[in-house]
Amino acid sequence: QVQLVESGGGLVQPGGSLRLSCAASGNIFGITAMGWHRQAPGKQREPVATITSGGSTNYAESVKGRFTIARDNAKNTVYLQMNSLKPEDTAVYYCNIERVNGLGQRYPYWGQGTQVTVSS
Repeated sequence: QVQLVESGGGLVQPGGSLRLSCAASGNIFGITAMGWHRQAPGKQREPVATITSGGSTNYAESVKGRFTIARDNAKNTVYLQMNSLKPEDTAVYYCNIERVNGLGQRYPYWGQGTQVTVSS
């Protein structure tokens, strides 16, 4: 099993910044992609950003140029730096990882979520 612990959410004014962190522990061998999703009230969960084990990144169009994803493989931690935040970024943000076992089977894991609220 893999445990994911997120931190860094909170209340911020429009135009402000927050940095989310997600630390993985447990059976962490074989972690490949790491990323973040978010879910706003009344909406479906959507991908925000992903980063592969090689460092390649992908972002949702709505956050390009404002959010930056990074990972520290030594700490098994993924970060999401969020700048120029907008009210529409308000959501619960979920960390997610993919782990591949020795048989090549892929397993997704999710964090418990952290609330980000952008409001004046």
